[in-house]
Order: sequence, then C-alpha cells, then structure tokens
Amino acid sequence: MKKILLLLLFACTFVAQSKPLRIIFIGAHPDDCDIKGGGTAALFVEMGHQVKFLSVTNGDAGHQSQGGGMLAKRRIAETQEVAKRLGVSYDVLDNHDGELLPTLEIRLQIIRKIREWKADVVIAPRSNDYHPDHRYTGVLVQDAAFMVGVPNVAPDVEPLRKNPVFLYFQDNFKKPNPFQPDIAVDITPVIAKKLAGLDAHQSQFYEWLPWIGNYESEVPKDPSKYKEWLLQKRVAKPNPEVQKSLVKWYGSARATKVLYAEAFEICEYGTQPTEADIRNLFPMLKAD
Repeated sequence: MKKILLLLLFACTFVAQSKPLRIIFIGAHPDDCDIKGGGTAALFVEMGHQVKFLSVTNGDAGHQSQGGGMLAKRRIAETQEVAKRLGVSYDVLDNHDGELLPTLEIRLQIIRKIREWKADVVIAPRSNDYHPDHRYTGVLVQDAAFMVGVPNVAPDVEPLRKNPVFLYFQDNFKKPNPFQPDIAVDITPVIAKKLAGLDAHQSQFYEWLPWIGNYESEVPKDPSKYKEWLLQKRVAKPNPEVQKSLVKWYGSARATKVLYAEAFEICEYGTQPTEADIRNLFPMLKAD
C-alpha cells in the first residue's frame, strides 16, 4: 500500500510539473506582441507551453494609404499568418487604432480574455510609452490585474483562483522611471522564428513603419532580403542592464554567448514571484 501511495504521489507531482504553462502577451496593435515578445513566445511553444497574443485594437489606422475596415481585415489576416508561423493563438479586439481609451468596457474585454486563457503569466506595455494606445493598454491591463479574480466583475466568465504574474515589455523610456529588466530571455536560438513572425506583418514592416519613420528608401527591393534587413533594423543587441540580467539567469558563461534577448519587468500588481517561481514560469532560464 505504501508503495502504491508513493507511486501515486510521484505521478501527481509529474503531472503538476508537466502541465503546460499558459502565457498571454497583450499589445495595443497587431504587431506589438511580435516585436516585444516574439522570441520568448517561440521558446515557450517549443517547450510545449500555450501562448496567446492579444491585440487590443484592430490596427485600422496604421497605414499611409489604406485604412478602415479593409486595413483591419488585412492586419487580422497577418496575425493569423503569425499564429501559423509561431504556433501561437492570436486574437484581435475590435477597437479602433489611435482612439483607445481606458474604458470599463475595454477593461472587461481584457479581463475576459485573461480569464478565458487561464493565464499563468500576463505581459503588456508599461503605461509611460510614447504611443497613447500603448499607454492605455498598459493602464487597462493594470486595472484588470486584481479584477481577474473578482467573481462579480464580468460574471459571465469564471474568475481566476490564482492571480497571474504580470510583467511589462521592455522599453527605453526614462521618466518617471526607467525600465528594469528583472527577467531576460536569450532568444538567439529562435531569432529566425521571431523574424518570421515580424515578416508576416507585411503592411507594417515594409510599408507603414518605413513611411512614418522616413526610411522607405532602406526597404530592400528584393523580398528575399527582408528578414536580413529586419534583423538589422528591428532587433537590438542586449544593453548593459539586460546583459546583467542575462548573467543572473543563465550564468556568465552562457550570457556571453547571447546575441539577442527580450527582457521583462515584474509589475507590482498580481502575484509577486520569487526567483524559484520565475524559473518555473520561464523554464528556458538555465545555464548550459
């Protein structure tokens, strides 16, 4: 009997440890999650975990010559191509690009999405970003952080019994406080997958962003060179603070080999993780 009980305990422990994690990345526009977390998402998927990207707006203003419903349809189609390439689920809420406000209605949309996904980790922008849609997405997710566990808020969707860990995407803004890279993920092994995800957003990386950024002439004429160009244009090397975080999580020997990384800051809302919690939630954080 004792041996049977021990075997049952081992089996339960194994199931608990092997249960896939559920991560939701939340961005303001249909390419934001890909830019800030595409590599980390690819690593999670490779390890058998479940990842959802959520865009809070439909992207219907993000182009110099297209707009409205036709652009929204194009951008939604691009997200579904990303979903195929990265193995993620990709949802787009029907809110207008450039007009996002932190309303109760949209907060409830986000609460429902986090609950439906049964998220262990939620990642979103900080609320001091340059773009109003990014800022308000950050506010909306912060406002949802406690409410995901309140049964009488959005009672049509079962509340979460454990509050997720909430994280922020990396940014370069300094005021009122700079980004803190509490977690840094080596995405070097999956950089090709990240680039494939970015490449799916053709309307953005080869049309709209070069136009609004006044670097249209830099876009390669040959599509076969797109991804090489994206690597140089859109993927930065780890800065010194991120490099320190890489040393913490991977050890100095592995950290010196990291070419590309994505970093995240722990939000003060939601579950406050220990170092052991972070290693469980980010199982890719280990030395060679």
